[in-house]
Amino acid sequence: QVQLVESGGALVQPGGSLRLSCAASGLTLDYNAIGWFRQAPGKEREGVSCISNKDGSTYYSNSVKGRFTISRDNAKDTVYLQMNSLKPEDTGVYYCATDYWDLPRTLCTNSPRAWGQGTQVTVSS
Repeated sequence: QVQLVESGGALVQPGGSLRLSCAASGLTLDYNAIGWFRQAPGKEREGVSCISNKDGSTYYSNSVKGRFTISRDNAKDTVYLQMNSLKPEDTGVYYCATDYWDLPRTLCTNSPRAWGQGTQVTVSS
């Protein structure tokens, strides 16, 4: 059974930085990509950034491109999301998710089968 546990969410001022972590367990070789999604109040869920477990290729939504960086540590089965130059519109619950799809873009633009419980990020002065 897949388990995804997010951490690192916090209250941060605009322009600040945060690093989120997602510790994964129970993943089989069928799970080809993993990524980060966010849900803000009153807004649709958005696939923020995803990464391939096979070749490390990545996908970023236009709203975070150039500010966020996704990475993974295979030895620790952990995926990170480094968030820089944070804006108030980055506020939301950030979820880690994974599925069988090969391409990070496919994962980020669909609804994965396995989710973590989420971690709150609030960007406010």
